[in-house]
Amino acid sequence: MGRYSRLRAIRGMDPQCDYERIHKLISQYEFPWDYMQGIGLAFIRDYGVPRISRLLDATGEFEHAGQKRYDDTILFAHEMAQDGFDSERGRAAARHLNRVHDRYNIRGEDFLYVLATTVVGPARWIDRFGWRGLCANETESLALVGHKMAQLMNIEGAPSTYAGFERLLDAYERRHFAYAPANHRVARATFRTSASWYPRPLRPLATRFTLALLDEPLLRSLGYAPQPLAMRRLAAGALRLRAHVVRLLPARPERWPRLPKPRSYPFGYTLDDLGPGWARDRPLRALADEV
Repeated sequence: MGRYSRLRAIRGMDPQCDYERIHKLISQYEFPWDYMQGIGLAFIRDYGVPRISRLLDATGEFEHAGQKRYDDTILFAHEMAQDGFDSERGRAAARHLNRVHDRYNIRGEDFLYVLATTVVGPARWIDRFGWRGLCANETESLALVGHKMAQLMNIEGAPSTYAGFERLLDAYERRHFAYAPANHRVARATFRTSASWYPRPLRPLATRFTLALLDEPLLRSLGYAPQPLAMRRLAAGALRLRAHVVRLLPARPERWPRLPKPRSYPFGYTLDDLGPGWARDRPLRALADEV
């Protein structure tokens, strides 16, 4: 398989029909590492909104079980998408995710924003640091995946186009980004979790590297100062060098998809393992189209 063979195939697909397949090609074959970095930074953007970070902070999960919280979020999305959103596996994951969220009083516009970060975040990362940019079919497929997730989670008003998600995200951040102590606490706990993936001497540098990639409005809302210009250039340059190297590598073989490797579950997991322990005792409710 040539380096651009999948891109040619994707350009020949119809996102309205093939968005799930295109999403899998993006996230498991073409840009698996970049997609996960974009999702990781999408989580951080959520913390720039005080009423979101206050809720996250109140759960205590980021402070006391940050790795599990991170892994569970990734695995919920994987379970919903892996066999298809309308598969029994996908719908079971959606029911369980809804059961977790039902405990909290979350505004619809906040749900929409968090969803928008998972659409726009990976796309912007890949366009900035990926070994190639996304084509139109790929960006629209990311948007259609977001729209489908909104349907399964009974979130009203979700866009069905990438441009719509970008407008939603940018407008929401202009209105709601503001500093609050909870923002800083949740961000600090998350940075501590991600830094723990590296040898101890490198952990401070790993956090500084992440901060160097964040824009100033987000940094202000989290209570962090911008990193020095030299650090920002170093971080961006290192990622662009990586992209150049990846561009020269052969395409990932079909038999070797990049799947989640959750640190919290070295021996495997069941759906009931995901989320807080109390969630498994709450009743499941039918999805919107099952009522």
